[in-house]
Amino acid sequence: GPFWRRTGSVAKNGGDLVGENVKNEHRGNLQAESPVSFLRIVFPVAGRGDRRRGFEAVEAGLCTEMIALLKSASVGLFARMGGAGLFQNPLKVLSAGLKTFDPPPDFSDVVLPERTKLKFVNKIPNLKRAKKEMKKLRDIQGPAQAANTFTRGQYGIVALGGGYLHWGHFEMMRLTINRRIDPRTTFACWRVNAPYKPITRKGLGQRMGGGKGAIDHYVTPVRCGRLVLELGGHCELDEVKPVLTEVAKKLPFPAKVVSRESLAAMQQEERDRELSNQNPWTFQRVAMSNMLGIRKVLSPFDLRHGGKYTGKFRLPERV
Repeated sequence: GPFWRRTGSVAKNGGDLVGENVKNEHRGNLQAESPVSFLRIVFPVAGRGDRRRGFEAVEAGLCTEMIALLKSASVGLFARMGGAGLFQNPLKVLSAGLKTFDPPPDFSDVVLPERTKLKFVNKIPNLKRAKKEMKKLRDIQGPAQAANTFTRGQYGIVALGGGYLHWGHFEMMRLTINRRIDPRTTFACWRVNAPYKPITRKGLGQRMGGGKGAIDHYVTPVRCGRLVLELGGHCELDEVKPVLTEVAKKLPFPAKVVSRESLAAMQQEERDRELSNQNPWTFQRVAMSNMLGIRKVLSPFDLRHGGKYTGKFRLPERV
């Protein structure tokens, strides 16, 4: 009828989607329709190109309205949060800063040995005739006079107390380190001797007496400040520190992972504490002056080491 002719003439002659007659006469019906059904009503006799242009116009209108709605919602959300959002401050520019990294270390002076892995340690020393010994606890008391500095490696494990290393400890260190390091770029070496000190023990259920028991196993005595092993090569401390820390926690005495620089810093700090000490009543002065008859209860070991060690333990707070 006349409605279809009016709408068809509007679609052919004008560029608007809906004419004024359609808006006035069918406003209630068209508002409830979807965009696709709306175009079917408005363009029933229009050509294929006109209908395609109509669809594009509807899609553009919907996209514009959706963007405006999202923008208003986001601006309201940022306003509720109390901060100046990205939409409220168009001059805000997001930029990334520059990071400064240290130059990689130079390992040109590091020479790898022929055998880079830890050697197997014998459980029993190669002796013609095994001899029994006394306990000799002085082997683990006091500071270490040997193997307290680095020789070939850059990193290592230093003992912070005295104790004995069994053959099982050697195997634990050897297997853990050899499996975790790369032998092409890293090497490790021992700084302690193989087990050589005999430990005797009597059988279970024997009566008292009857002389000293038979040799049960051999151990290696370690003093405070001695390096247990060294590790070096084309690697940094952060690469080998987890492995060395895992080994240090399983040793029978307190130990610490150190490098050449950190070990020298520890020794220098101890010397600086002695020089900068402001307390005039030091252990050496009290002991040498025999104040209150203190020499009666002090041993030659205490006088020799200035009271810094008690047995196999070290007192780090003593100056």
